[in-house]
Amino acid sequence: MIKKTFVLDTNVLLHDTEAMFKFSRNHVVIPLTVLEELDTMKRLPSDLGRNARAIFRSLDSLTKLGKGGNLHTGVNLENGGTLRIQLDIKTDYSSAFALTVNDNKIIMAAFLLHERGEKVVFVSKDFAARIKAEAIGLSAQDYENLKFAYSAIYKGICKIETSKHDIDLFYKDSALSLPGLTFQPNEYVIMTSPEHSSAVGKYNAQKQQVESLLKPTSLWGIKPRNVEQKCAVDALMRDDIKLVTLIGPAGTGKTLLALACGMRKVFDDGVYNRILVSRPIMPLGRDIGYLPGTKEEKLFNWMQPIYDNLEFLCDSSGGGGESNETIRWVMDSRKIEMEAVTYIRGRSLPKMYIIIDEAQNLTPHEVKTIISRAGENTKVILTGDPTQIDNPYLDKDSNGLSYAVGKFSEHKLFGHVFLEKTERSELAALAAEIL
Repeated sequence: MIKKTFVLDTNVLLHDTEAMFKFSRNHVVIPLTVLEELDTMKRLPSDLGRNARAIFRSLDSLTKLGKGGNLHTGVNLENGGTLRIQLDIKTDYSSAFALTVNDNKIIMAAFLLHERGEKVVFVSKDFAARIKAEAIGLSAQDYENLKFAYSAIYKGICKIETSKHDIDLFYKDSALSLPGLTFQPNEYVIMTSPEHSSAVGKYNAQKQQVESLLKPTSLWGIKPRNVEQKCAVDALMRDDIKLVTLIGPAGTGKTLLALACGMRKVFDDGVYNRILVSRPIMPLGRDIGYLPGTKEEKLFNWMQPIYDNLEFLCDSSGGGGESNETIRWVMDSRKIEMEAVTYIRGRSLPKMYIIIDEAQNLTPHEVKTIISRAGENTKVILTGDPTQIDNPYLDKDSNGLSYAVGKFSEHKLFGHVFLEKTERSELAALAAEIL
């Protein structure tokens, strides 16, 4: 078999710090320009800085393992491949590829290897860079390792047709066995019959039967408006489901339901000590620049959608004139904490109800970092819409939210609901459909 040479762009390594080890039985090349870009980032206090430092530690460890060779001639990897640093680039290709641009330097390093007869594949998360590479005859591809196809994503809800007798039995016993059918743990099942009777339940993988949904008496003045929201509330209210993902377009109630169930669990039932709400600091459209004030004052603007939902819940539960007093009581209780995703790293979070909103703007590694912070008796909820991504290096397949759904779907601690029906308003529903 002819080994390929995979030339990695900087954004690939920042997306997955282990990417250099994912090309088994092939050659991996990191151009010098990539190391220079990483070097400028390694002191940043953000995830980019942390990832850059992690890459340099990995490279340093390879030189100390004594596997044979060095980073310039090629280090042998455990997966049967090699890794090397490429110093040379082609300098006389065309004036159109100005070597003052780092992307062009990286592409020219790959092109030089192509000229030397190696079977080169340029790997980049940057679509424009891949287009330029293909324009000069290089094979180029996106980094596919941390991806799950959004078009085939697990929905969390399935529809089946059964007999009216089975549905009547389900209502009688609050449970029903469906031999011959397979479901994922905690998958929601909508059952219909030719006689137009219907029921909805949740699959219990341990007992191998579909069971009735939980029916909470109060959710701070709101209630589910459709069957998808009923399933979402069930997943949010079950303490044995430790990770819940809610995916859907704007207005489907993802954040509102997550916050309402959290309020019920913390303030009414006392199951968790606090609610921790976080969002990626990722602006939509043109940024307005630095925000003044303390960390809390800066966060207020980013967390405004959360405060809007909180105000709605307090107004719904307190009623008219008492809503402001209810909000003050909630905030004074110190049972709700707003935090930037950046500052969650390193924390241990026991007995907390964690909501990560707009999780589609997180990388798979960032989602792993957040979920791994969960301590004993902690529940984590990820909400978002993978079709609305503001991170330039993520798409609907490679973002952390889609990745989490794909990885956790077969585990009993996980629950997922794909919400499709917009309930915010008639206008919002129409916009979601036609725009």
